[in-house]
Amino acid sequence: MADWNRGHGAVDDMLDDENKRMAENLVAKVSRLKSLAYDIDREADDQNEYLDNMDSNFLSATGLLSGSVKRFSTMVRSSRDNRRILCYVSVGLVLVFFLLYYLISRIQR
Repeated sequence: MADWNRGHGAVDDMLDDENKRMAENLVAKVSRLKSLAYDIDREADDQNEYLDNMDSNFLSATGLLSGSVKRFSTMVRSSRDNRRILCYVSVGLVLVFFLLYYLISRIQR
């Protein structure tokens, strides 16, 4: 039996070396996958925090817009003088918009 094991010692060493090399490759791949999983988890947490902040910002904007709509509705329902002022302000804003558009287009040429 001793003679049979002596001839296979080199093959066993080669197989052990191959197994060690493959184990090292596996450790490197598992480490990389662990790192990727950690990065994905961190990115998901960041995105969830971003979405939560966006939700609160939308709620704030909704409150602001609903308050503005209520005040606008109150002004429209009020007397004739307020409607006239609203009309003048609206026309003035449109004119300012076109004036700014004209000036910006002249500057860019």
